[in-house]
Amino acid sequence: MNANMKYTESVSVLATIDPVSQGAGTVTTGWVPVANFHRICAEIQTGIMGAAATLDAKVQQAQDGSGTGAKDVPNKAITQIVKASGDNKQAYIELVADNDLDGTNGFGYVRLSMTVGTAASLIAGKVIGVAPRFLPASSFNQAGVVQTV
Repeated sequence: MNANMKYTESVSVLATIDPVSQGAGTVTTGWVPVANFHRICAEIQTGIMGAAATLDAKVQQAQDGSGTGAKDVPNKAITQIVKASGDNKQAYIELVADNDLDGTNGFGYVRLSMTVGTAASLIAGKVIGVAPRFLPASSFNQAGVVQTV
């Protein structure tokens, strides 16, 4: 790694599930292309979880930005987070675009899917592009990134 390179030049925020009190159900990011990155990392965060709540998260893949052929990326799901030990935690799902996605069948888009069970819980998530094919990675940030200092 180049010690003179800024962190924000080497990673990109591609999509987010902004902090929310999410009721029981599933919420997802939009579909994002992976063509500009060698690696993708999904970050999952919990705040205070509701009574007996659970959180599942996984990365899904599709053939285009509208979700054609959507399916789960094999082995890219977290172990369920539960209220008893899950308040204020983080989890990560990492994947290598060329190895983990079904590129043979044209799957080049991903999204993060988070499912809250039982009771509303505070959650957030993001999809981060890592190891960009072109620099700076920050040029691929979603519109919600408004400052880099």
